Amino acid sequence: MPLLRNFSAIAILVVVGCAPPPLSPAVEQQKLVQRDAEWEAIASAGKDVEKTIAYLSDDAVMIPPGQPLLEGKAAIRRFVASSFQTPGFRIHWKSDRPVISSDGKLAWMRGTNATTVPGPNGTPVTLPGRGITVWRLDPDGQWRCVVDIWNDPPPVSAGAASDPPKERP
Repeated sequence: MPLLRNFSAIAILVVVGCAPPPLSPAVEQQKLVQRDAEWEAIASAGKDVEKTIAYLSDDAVMIPPGQPLLEGKAAIRRFVASSFQTPGFRIHWKSDRPVISSDGKLAWMRGTNATTVPGPNGTPVTLPGRGITVWRLDPDGQWRCVVDIWNDPPPVSAGAASDPPKERP
């Protein structure tokens, strides 16, 4: 009988010892905000397609306004490369208010963005936007974006001011 009790105690300790540490939402939120800010800095430089798409999962979906849905890294890679090659292209975004799922495996954030592209006469035009990103915590411990969707904000009514996303210093 003592052997059975010892075995049971050891089995319980092994199971408890192998359990993942408890999720700290505040820590994961901070990690996610930092990861998103790193991604924004690389994307806004507009130079390195591979580093930019490294923040996306292999099965990511991107839904840009007025354009076809992009599924997977190959389609997104082409979109990002084309964007970076567009004269005058710039993108900035600021995400906030991360929400982490109770199991710590998914999260989402909302944000604002500004994209500069050539206008109808070739003069750069900056388009404001707003969006949602959905993130997944991959087995390697990195947060990767699985869904990125953005659209136009509502029109600004007469007399109302719109705040563009703030650039980081």
